[in-house]
Amino acid sequence: MRNLILLAVQGAGKGTLAKKLKEKYGYAHISTGDILRERASVGDELGNELKSMMDNGQLVPNDVIFEAVEYKITQPECANGYILDGFPRNLEQAQGYTKILEKLNMDAGVAINMTIPEELLVQRIIGRRMCKDCGAIYNIYNDQLKPTTEGICNKCGGALYQRDDDNEEAMKTRIETYFNVTAPVIDYYREKGILYEVDSTDSEVTLKSVEDILNSLGDKVD
Repeated sequence: MRNLILLAVQGAGKGTLAKKLKEKYGYAHISTGDILRERASVGDELGNELKSMMDNGQLVPNDVIFEAVEYKITQPECANGYILDGFPRNLEQAQGYTKILEKLNMDAGVAINMTIPEELLVQRIIGRRMCKDCGAIYNIYNDQLKPTTEGICNKCGGALYQRDDDNEEAMKTRIETYFNVTAPVIDYYREKGILYEVDSTDSEVTLKSVEDILNSLGDKVD
């Protein structure tokens, strides 16, 4: 199996795609936060340094993130392929990740750029509702994800709420910030010839598109 980098603005369905690939093919799903927390728990010098940074709310420098990523992708659970979610976030991290792969003599993998119309993206975010009790997620603009009773969780009967930052103004700012930071990363992987674009409007179609890409590269995921 080939290693994947998922590039997508919040709300494009990155988490859903990663979950489907993990369930269906056994890919390890790796988020930056998970990597750092796991590495901090090791208890060696780097782990203790990282724990101190995180406990004190300090920004973790790239060289520490690189060490944590290198540690994680060499673990047994990543041997069958892994999905990077939230890393690399910028061009410097993308270049650093390439050096890690070269050092480990590992394949560059595939970068998947998940595209979605902005109006649908905004609907996904501002329509999102979450259960205060069980954490279930709904969307008032999606018939399949809409709660049966407005404001009430189908699963546990808990009250649904909207996050303070799930509004159109905040969403547009997030979109603009994401593309400003990520555009160089997209270009970087495009120049390397490993970037593929998929439409993330429909999660099942997105999964099929990624499967087709992997199959075309010789990774049998039927």
